[in-house]
Amino acid sequence: MHKAFLLTRQAYDTKHGIQLELWFNSDSGPVQVFINQQQAVFFIQQSNIDRVAPLLSKNRAYIKNINLLDFKRQPMAAVYCNSLQYFYRIRDQLKENNIPAFETDIRPTERFLTERFITGPVTLNNPDKLSTLTNPAIKADDYNPVLKLMSLDIETSYDTDELFSIAYICDNIKKVLIVGNNQLNNDLIQTVTDEKQLLTLFIQHIHKFDPDVFIGWNVINFDFRFLQKKADQLNVPLKIGRNHSLVKWRQHHAEANHYFLHIPGRVVLDGIDTLKSATWQFSSFSLDNVSNELLNRGKLIQQHNSHDPLFKAKEIKRQFYKDKTSLAKYNLEDCQLVLDIFNKAELIHFAIERARLTGLEMDRVGGSVAAFDNLYLPRLHRKGFTAPNTGDYGSGNTAPGGYVMNSKPGLFNSVLVLDYKSLYPSIIRTFKVDPYARIAAKQQIDDDIIPGYDGASFSKQEHILPEIIADLWQARDKAKREKNKALSQAIKIIMNSFYGVLGTAGCRIHDARLTSSITKRSHDIIKQSVKLINTQGYEVIYGDTDSVFVSLDKSVKNNEANKIGQHLIDIINSYWKQHLNEDFGIESYLEMEYETHFKRFFMPTIRGSEKGSKKRYAGVISTDNGDKIIFKGLENVRTDWTQLARDFQQTLYYKVFNDEAYADFIRQVVKQLSNGELDHQLTYRKRLRQKLDLYQKNIPPHARAAINSEAIFKREGKPSRYQNKGWIEYVMTLNGPETLECQSSKLDYEHYIEKQLTPIADSILAALNDSMDNILNRQFNLF
Repeated sequence: MHKAFLLTRQAYDTKHGIQLELWFNSDSGPVQVFINQQQAVFFIQQSNIDRVAPLLSKNRAYIKNINLLDFKRQPMAAVYCNSLQYFYRIRDQLKENNIPAFETDIRPTERFLTERFITGPVTLNNPDKLSTLTNPAIKADDYNPVLKLMSLDIETSYDTDELFSIAYICDNIKKVLIVGNNQLNNDLIQTVTDEKQLLTLFIQHIHKFDPDVFIGWNVINFDFRFLQKKADQLNVPLKIGRNHSLVKWRQHHAEANHYFLHIPGRVVLDGIDTLKSATWQFSSFSLDNVSNELLNRGKLIQQHNSHDPLFKAKEIKRQFYKDKTSLAKYNLEDCQLVLDIFNKAELIHFAIERARLTGLEMDRVGGSVAAFDNLYLPRLHRKGFTAPNTGDYGSGNTAPGGYVMNSKPGLFNSVLVLDYKSLYPSIIRTFKVDPYARIAAKQQIDDDIIPGYDGASFSKQEHILPEIIADLWQARDKAKREKNKALSQAIKIIMNSFYGVLGTAGCRIHDARLTSSITKRSHDIIKQSVKLINTQGYEVIYGDTDSVFVSLDKSVKNNEANKIGQHLIDIINSYWKQHLNEDFGIESYLEMEYETHFKRFFMPTIRGSEKGSKKRYAGVISTDNGDKIIFKGLENVRTDWTQLARDFQQTLYYKVFNDEAYADFIRQVVKQLSNGELDHQLTYRKRLRQKLDLYQKNIPPHARAAINSEAIFKREGKPSRYQNKGWIEYVMTLNGPETLECQSSKLDYEHYIEKQLTPIADSILAALNDSMDNILNRQFNLF
């Protein structure tokens, strides 16, 4: 028996039925596993057998009664199909005849793996250490694979679609393959005569090093997509899968330029998608920006002060023809940046743990509903039920969002933040909020059920999701103790996704009574927490979903604040433990934690109103490196505001929080702005969310700037840049918004004073009975 980890999976038709092909990384090398004579299966109600049977071809499918019920407790039958093609055909026929069919979207590979509780790590029966196995014994196990990575990057011509070079790093080997003369050859650079030889040599190197995982930046929809087009053009089969297999492409159903890639035996992890899956956030996910933020270094070709959006592309082309050595270094450094980012952010470890926990492919983007299915459905089947179809249990209700209480605006000394640990998962676990538990409760007496909301109730003993959360919770606590950040983060994301899945109309077990039994319960929990805090003589000035902000009404040191915070959470946690046991006979998994002490805290008003805002605040906390200002929802953390605004807010709030004079600072910034000294900080950056020609009414400034630039490009015979979404960098001029590359008008400094500086200043100065106009009028009175 040998340990292994699942890399890729696929199913296809053969003359002997459906065959599954699974590729594993194992302790004895890569292993290809074939599972033969499989069937695709879905479920129907036994009452519909007479309607379904005439539609089936006897040699291609059959029906069998099974010991499962649907959620209406109707007995079910299974329809077994011998081919994928026929499976899809009969599924469509049943839909055309309005015959309900259940779990018709579960692929044979997922059915095979999940029913055996196989996610990523397994044990294979492979006594002879063969590289290819047919129908071996496979069982779920625990195994941490050591995966071989290849970080790759290509360089191309922006205007002629030439392939200049391909760089990669694998097994500590660094190499750049580049079209050029052999005088450049050295340990890092290997030259070829043309594009065809370049592509062919790269394919050979892939098979030589045999990586488990490709990593890169936009690597699927740029690098590999370009290589595929070039391979087609040059008639070079792109056989980069294991066993020299071809890659397979699938186009996104809604975005024509977005593709998914399957390489048999090899995983492809895109840096952008993997960072987002791990909930990393950056102002921009460009390789240059992410590497600068994470690694404190960036790409070798820099934009500097050039407003030409094609500067880098032109410089790459210049280097290819004039300075190939520099291009090779640039190409290779991009590979190194990607590799270092993956290491710094522990992205490979995260991808492995996410796959191990959910059964999703390592390179699957999103997939919360699929992950839920993988975990939930096999357990539901063992309870004797099939899953309902999407839309069966909408119930007509809508669930409210998290509780957000009205805030008390102003400047405060010493504000504590108390936060419920994973509130929604803990509600699910405590109150047994679960699709199966709701069905089971209908067969039980009142003492055995827990009331929910909107008519729902849940069984205390018969449930699935609370058990899954309990296992994940225990695993996360262990990961924290072992300082396994990647695993802890993966578990947190999965647990928090369960509420979203239950509230997603595209989920088969979506039922608004489930989500309202979570959110309405959370409202009551936060409101009761506020009451408990008030009884201790403290005021709650704000509450948001799972947190409350407690004003101590005076300035206290950290150690005293910590004692008060601990006292409050002890009272709250003790209350829930006693109350839930007495009222419901259940154990409380609700856990309030003391999170933060803000030495100074500011809650702004809603702009143009005296009411306190929501989800927007700033405060000062103490760190090992000194005091730090935390911004939430304010301009400092919004990338669609200018650098001028963000820097201005940072300094102004620092002065206010530290009781320093601020008027001269404001006047100085306004003076520098008006004198043109801050022009480099006035750029807006915003993404076009739709194609440019779809902006017809109420056109926002960034779209207007792009439309005007497109008109200029057309007049000058330049290629279009903004028709298909993308980021716009623009400034406000006396003639309106203009993109950087097409700016011809003078900057509108009054716009920046009125729309950027004044709102920021007035927000916090109002708490001091001051204003921007008041300060600037003083300036005018001096003359």
